[in-house]
Amino acid sequence: MRFDTKIAVLLREDLETWQRLNVTAFLVSGLGPSVPEVVGEPYADADGVGYLPMFRQPVLVFEGTKETLTAAHGKAVSRALPRALFTSDLFTTGNDRDNRAAVRAVPTAELDLVGLAVYGPRNAVDKVVKGARMHP
Repeated sequence: MRFDTKIAVLLREDLETWQRLNVTAFLVSGLGPSVPEVVGEPYADADGVGYLPMFRQPVLVFEGTKETLTAAHGKAVSRALPRALFTSDLFTTGNDRDNRAAVRAVPTAELDLVGLAVYGPRNAVDKVVKGARMHP
């Protein structure tokens, strides 16, 4: 099945493995509640044990330089695409309230981005992640 939309996560290439996993998990957690059409139906196994619903389509993970991330962020904002961000400051906080305060304290142009999740029409998301490469 080919979707007319795309979910993309863009990570800064200099992150440690644990940081990549942590950032990806946090970023995609923002999409489901804000863009409910990306979430499929709940799962159940043959014994009737239920499981939470997941995204209805693949999540493509990319990596790029700090400059690539900054450019992608600008494109996502200018296109008004649903997006989530993760800044380097969030590695030092321990809860949602402090995370939001850390982001709010920095002007947009000065955000030290380490991750960005974007959802939208395929063509628009492709333009946002242009210059990034698929995560190995």
